[in-house]
Amino acid sequence: MKITRLRLLGFKSFVEPTELLVEPGLTGVVGPNGCGKSNLLEALRWAMGETSYKVMRASAMEDVIFAGSVDRPARNSAEVTLFIDNSARTAPAELNDSDTLEVTRRIERDAGSAYRVNGRDARARDVRLLFEDAATGARSPAIVPQGRIGEIVNAPPQERRRVLEDAAGIAGLHSRRHEAELRLKATEANLARLADLIGQLSSQLQALKRQARQAQRYREISGKIRETEALQHHLHWTAVCALVEHEEASFQEAFGAVAQETKAEGEALRQQAEAAEKLQPLRDEEAARAAVLHRLSVERDALEREEARAKARQAELETRLAQASRDLAREEEHIAEAEGMLRGLGEEGRRLQAASTGDHQQPQLRETAARAGEILASAEQALTKATGDLAEVRAEHSRLEAEQVDSTDRLARLEAEANSVAETLAKLEAELAEHGDLAELSTKAASLASDARRSEAELASAEAEEERARGFETKARDLASAAKLKWQELEIEFATALKLLQPKNAGEWSPIVEQVRVKQGYEQALAAALGDDLDAAANESAPAHWRLTTSVEDPTLPEGATPLSEFVEAPSVLDRRLSQIGVVEPELGGSLQARLKPGQRLVSLFGDLWRWDGYSAVSYTHLRAHETKA
Repeated sequence: MKITRLRLLGFKSFVEPTELLVEPGLTGVVGPNGCGKSNLLEALRWAMGETSYKVMRASAMEDVIFAGSVDRPARNSAEVTLFIDNSARTAPAELNDSDTLEVTRRIERDAGSAYRVNGRDARARDVRLLFEDAATGARSPAIVPQGRIGEIVNAPPQERRRVLEDAAGIAGLHSRRHEAELRLKATEANLARLADLIGQLSSQLQALKRQARQAQRYREISGKIRETEALQHHLHWTAVCALVEHEEASFQEAFGAVAQETKAEGEALRQQAEAAEKLQPLRDEEAARAAVLHRLSVERDALEREEARAKARQAELETRLAQASRDLAREEEHIAEAEGMLRGLGEEGRRLQAASTGDHQQPQLRETAARAGEILASAEQALTKATGDLAEVRAEHSRLEAEQVDSTDRLARLEAEANSVAETLAKLEAELAEHGDLAELSTKAASLASDARRSEAELASAEAEEERARGFETKARDLASAAKLKWQELEIEFATALKLLQPKNAGEWSPIVEQVRVKQGYEQALAAALGDDLDAAANESAPAHWRLTTSVEDPTLPEGATPLSEFVEAPSVLDRRLSQIGVVEPELGGSLQARLKPGQRLVSLFGDLWRWDGYSAVSYTHLRAHETKA
């Protein structure tokens, strides 16, 4: 290999892009002090992989970047590129795809330096090996700085040997040998570690085999359980689908029956309307005739009552007339007696007057005459009264005879009117008999109304059947959702069981979960409460283990929480932990969380978790259950 060109950009004093051609033969660079001759040599060494900033005459490697001048600002990067002739293909095999090699090193402030070979990123070690194989490099004898000859003369034999090896071109072999030794040592260390791992794995093999058998057995049983439950759910689903189809068929049949009944009801209503149209005039006429009949019946009853009253009045008048006749005869007798007495008194008066000629009998006669005068006056009064009574009796007799005549005439008139009413009633009854079809129309209308009511009842029954079918469909959907939820719960239980059967700390320390027995239905609660802690062993020599602690009085769980230890059989090292975990209903977890003491936690049968420090987690099963209900 031969360097043909050197290109610099921002390296020390070469702020502008500078390219130096290296022609065949001897090339010399001359110039006054400070013009940058030494910077060219340092650029070569830096591009070949120099890592010491002291060799670069700098306080840090970033000092090789142009720091600026009075009239030029500082740069943020520096780059040096070496162009090497590789026509002889003496470079490493991975770089022998080109006749020219471009080796570039670039540095940026606060970013470090990077290498590229033919535009591809490369490692600093690869670049150093490239130049060491060519018996050159950043520190090879081919580059002789000032004072180097004196250093070689005064150097110890080991340093001189290194110079000779560099000159002989075997420096790269030393680098490769050193790298090979490092790799060999690393391989030996890996082999030793591998032997240790094999020993550890061999001790874990039996436990893993046993766990594998348990897992395989669990998978087989779980598979059978899933198949059985899936078959059961499928059969149930098939039965529900058949029931839904049957109910849908019943619904369609009922719907058809309802349609037919609705049609029949419409026809019945139409016929009823037509009959009602025909029936209305007849009903009006019947109502009019019934009103006339009622009026005549009322009049007939009134006439009959009037006739009875007239007959009673006539009988009363006849009785009173007979009594008046008897009174008249009696008064006539009294008058005759009074007249006889008057005649007797007149004769007695005349006799007394004739006898009044005697004086010795005059006082007696006067007294007799006075008494006779009183009797005469009394007789006259009685006669006068009898005459008045006779006149009254005769007047009453005449009046009663006149009333009897009037009653007889009125009775005859009432009998004539009653006969007329009877004839009218008979005529009306005959006319009503002629309209017998009115009753037939009424019967037909009643039948149509009954059919309409029956159709309405059948329609209501069909609607109830439809509602029942919808209820069956809703129930079937609920059963399907429940079956799907049950399937998801089985999947979660299976995943939880696999997690329990595949502990992280497998090996000679068996996980404590193998010694735990859980009551059926509380598996998710235990998994949520302890989680990965079940993978720890009960052996104190294990990296992660459970052990008994000093007995102290633990706080009690809130009221409403049942200790998980009542549902789990576990080694005594878990007693304290299980006693501080409470099982609650999902609805009570949030309210009881605020009453937890440090170290306590609550779980539900769904796998929900509430800790004393405020952390809570809702299980997927519980979340799906809520969604199904929503």
